[in-house]
Amino acid sequence: MKDRPIILRFWLVLAAAVLLSSALAAGTLSFDKAEYAGRRAKFMEKIPDGVAVILGAQPLTSYHHYYQNNDFLYLCGVEIPNSVLVIDGVQKQTILLYTANERSLRNEGLSTDILKDPPGVTGVDRVLPIEELTNFLGRLAGQTKVIYTPFEPEELMRECSLEKFRYLQRSMILNPWDGRQTREGQFVNLLRQKFPNVEVRDCSPFIWELRTIKSPAEIEAMRRAARIGVKAISEVMKATRPGMYEYELAALYEYVAKKEGAQDLAYYIVMSSGENHPYVHYYKHDRLLKDGDFIVLDIGPDVNYYDTDITISYPVNGKFTARQKEVYEAAKAVHDASIAVYRPGLTTEQVKNEVDEILKKQGFDLTKDYFKRMRGGFGHYVGLAVHDVGGGPMVLKPGMVFANEPLMIFPEENLGVRVEDTILIIETGSEVLTAGIPRKVKEIEAFMKKDGIPQVLKKKY
Repeated sequence: MKDRPIILRFWLVLAAAVLLSSALAAGTLSFDKAEYAGRRAKFMEKIPDGVAVILGAQPLTSYHHYYQNNDFLYLCGVEIPNSVLVIDGVQKQTILLYTANERSLRNEGLSTDILKDPPGVTGVDRVLPIEELTNFLGRLAGQTKVIYTPFEPEELMRECSLEKFRYLQRSMILNPWDGRQTREGQFVNLLRQKFPNVEVRDCSPFIWELRTIKSPAEIEAMRRAARIGVKAISEVMKATRPGMYEYELAALYEYVAKKEGAQDLAYYIVMSSGENHPYVHYYKHDRLLKDGDFIVLDIGPDVNYYDTDITISYPVNGKFTARQKEVYEAAKAVHDASIAVYRPGLTTEQVKNEVDEILKKQGFDLTKDYFKRMRGGFGHYVGLAVHDVGGGPMVLKPGMVFANEPLMIFPEENLGVRVEDTILIIETGSEVLTAGIPRKVKEIEAFMKKDGIPQVLKKKY
């Protein structure tokens, strides 16, 4: 019972941090309205022959925080539930349809500024109540030959659209005992049924192409997310000791991230150790950490809907064995060489070839088993989703942000290693957004000798 005051203080501080992060996120728009207007102008260039209708996220039926879907948010920044955005590529105007009052917005922790001057606050041309959507679409169908709308499933907080579609396809769409369409698929079917003279086309690729290149405002949001992620994950590393449960480290990360201003986590906290190393997205946090364990933590915060992605790998007792050091330094060598090589104009295949040459000059034997097992370099885009939209880049371009994540697993040794940072491509090469984490073996060992938050609390109380 002696530890109860410590636990109570911890959760009181955590609750205060959560409330603070909610308050910080309650503004009307995350960026200046001109930022969203510029995105819509680029989008209009892609639909000069038609009009796009984009559905916002619906109200929740569960007791979770409401978040707007990423494509809708990207184009207008409005978080109001059950909104619809219409972008006219012919007339070059934007119409926002929604119905809200002060009570409904404040219940979701949202700003009421939009109620005073909707066009002035949002930068859209017109605002209509959502109850007019049916009549509005009817008039629209009589004025245009093409209606664009996203065919891919909406991407909500902690979701990735393509992964979501694959899951829904298996479990729902192609399930003989279900057969339902996604909300987007149903909307496409209804548009085609009600307006047979109008062609309905997919605009998901157009939005996703725009989302691939980050603006200065987006990059700054991701820098803030990166700073929070680095601080939180460093505190977890410092606190790790044999005899702790993984769930203690998970709670500590969430506490620090939200205390620093994260509105949520980009994804569930991935934590693998011992026999769970082969399961690279393991998230149950159910192991008691033991002396000699090697742990992999893959975690990222969300700030203003923008994510960063970080993975650290280190010995639970703070001291690398010879084998752990050998494997870890091989992964780190690939990580460092990739960052040194990244620059505009290269393909990922060219990056790999240059990295191999660097490793050979450094004396690494690329025929070693761990190099054969390693998945290295470019992993996935990062942005509004941790596995952001867009496939592997054909050519690196300034403004691209992605995870650099060499990974290898040795199931027979209860050993896995991943070294991951979030990387921004700039004109002169690359920038590590998530810099500042102890990465060298000696740095990690020295850093882990320091007391973390649990150790400080234990000594104090």
